[in-house]
Amino acid sequence: SCSVTPCVVSQWSAWSGCAEPCKATFRFRQRHIIQEPRNGGQACPALEERAGCVDYWTGQGTECTQSLIPALITTGGFGRARKKRAAADGKERAGYCVEFQLVAITPGCQHSHHSYTHWMWYLREGHTVCVECQHPALDPRSQHCSGDGTGSKKNELLHWRAVGNPRCQGTWRRTRQLDTCSCPSVHSFLFI
Repeated sequence: SCSVTPCVVSQWSAWSGCAEPCKATFRFRQRHIIQEPRNGGQACPALEERAGCVDYWTGQGTECTQSLIPALITTGGFGRARKKRAAADGKERAGYCVEFQLVAITPGCQHSHHSYTHWMWYLREGHTVCVECQHPALDPRSQHCSGDGTGSKKNELLHWRAVGNPRCQGTWRRTRQLDTCSCPSVHSFLFI
């Protein structure tokens, strides 16, 4: 018989884990061919799909080293509200500030419509931004904020993500650590 038989594929498998721990990488899912197309039937679609992911835990179940984890940032204005709450316990340690040079920024940063995400509009490639590390984001054991780039190599590209808009993220290079920030307010941020 010469009947036209289209390709038939299975359902997608479950997503895999991240390809590698402790870095921005990918996960994938697969499906397989149940029936090959015959006599000019419709061809088979893609059998694998990939999506981005970051896994914060190593295969042995220990937490990744800090410098590989994307920094999560929000506006410096949030810190003024947060300081009042944190100061109540009296044991607050002085924080520090890290300067970064923005290298890449996703277009999603320009599509932030909520008033609390307007700060993302000011992010520009090449600009220097200041990010404060202060209590309670400051880890009392390591004395660092997660994602602050401590231990990264010179000129290493580090990942950051804006809190409140998952489509706004990018990479930056750590330039230096200071006791206090000196950036204008539109370029002053906080580690979450």
